[in-house]
Amino acid sequence: MTPEVPARLGSRRWTALVVLGFVGQVAWTVENMYLNVFLYDTISDDPTAIATMVAASAFAATLATLLVGALSDRTGRRRVFIAAGYVLWGLSTAAFGLVTVDTVAGLAPAANAVLLAMTAVIVLDCVMSFLGSGANDAAFQAWVTDVTRPANRGRVESVLAIMPLVSMLAVFGALDPLTRAGQWREFFLVVGSVITVVGVASWFLVRDRPDRPRPRTRGALDALLHGLRPRSMRANPALYLLLSAWAIWGVSAQVFLPYLIIYMQRYLQIEAYAVVLGVVLTGASVVTVACGRLIDRVGKARFLPPALAVYAAGLLAMFPARGMVAVIAAGLVLMSGLMLVAATIGALVRDHTPPEHAGHVQGLRMVFATLIPMLIGPYVGALVIRGADAYYEDLGVLRQVPTPAVFLAAALVLLLIAVPVRALRKREAA
Repeated sequence: MTPEVPARLGSRRWTALVVLGFVGQVAWTVENMYLNVFLYDTISDDPTAIATMVAASAFAATLATLLVGALSDRTGRRRVFIAAGYVLWGLSTAAFGLVTVDTVAGLAPAANAVLLAMTAVIVLDCVMSFLGSGANDAAFQAWVTDVTRPANRGRVESVLAIMPLVSMLAVFGALDPLTRAGQWREFFLVVGSVITVVGVASWFLVRDRPDRPRPRTRGALDALLHGLRPRSMRANPALYLLLSAWAIWGVSAQVFLPYLIIYMQRYLQIEAYAVVLGVVLTGASVVTVACGRLIDRVGKARFLPPALAVYAAGLLAMFPARGMVAVIAAGLVLMSGLMLVAATIGALVRDHTPPEHAGHVQGLRMVFATLIPMLIGPYVGALVIRGADAYYEDLGVLRQVPTPAVFLAAALVLLLIAVPVRALRKREAA
């Protein structure tokens, strides 16, 4: 019998949760949002280039999470993967500052500099995503499962769920002026340095749980493929229903998220978009943390449908929203719902995770919550953008711009989540 996880996490564990969770999400904010802007502003405005980069990095991230998750399960060591991974993650992030069209043209004057620069960014994004996912999505998230229990996971997940919002707020507030001034090299250097320093600090903050059960797999390949086999799905039906719901929600979010900053800047022409995002992200963070204990008290499965309803309402509210005040109001509903769904599904997945396969389930989470959404969502968004055929003029050049239709498309995708959620509620009621 596995010893009970302590009810109190303690100050060191909470510090590790907050610091590693926050800085990891700072890196993902740069990768998921600012890297798209970097590619759009400095190399190519083709939305297909952004969608290709998102899809390629999702493959790399999923592969890393499956490999590192299974390996950390078998070795019982999370700390070394977290610390080393964060250090390398930071170095690879800083390297983006070295990639420019002019630099590539100087190195290969006879080649298509734009195409080569675009390829270099996509390849480096894959490397960065591989390192980051191994450290954060596999090792760190598995460690969180190791040191928490069902009674406190709603609270823990509510804190982790706001980290993407808090990180966006921090990046927008502290570093957005660098990107607006075109100082991308300095931007990537600052972010990369912070990630590297936290990687070093994590060696002293994280402690592996020595009594964690080990998987009964018959080799590395068996450990890697365990959760993808039909017998594993039959043994854990609720887990796979939750992962399917997570995939649909993720596709919905990825329809609009990669284009969100570009939409506010270029379509809505809100110059103070950082202020809009600051107010929205702060408000949504407060709402999500405040609901953390409520999620545990009400029950995660019962809380999920209302959270989905709030998210859907936010998507629909964004469609007609124009002007700063209207966008802030709609954005508060949208981002609050987005994070409440993330916290609830994340906690439910941890509750249904076999303890001996905590690392491997992080790989499955990447397949359903990252790979599938990033393979489908951005391309749906790109298709909607191309179909809208909207442009703005920049120095005499017409450039495509996202339109409000991406939010309506995201809401339509979200309707599909009713299938796994209804099946899950039937199982819970049986």
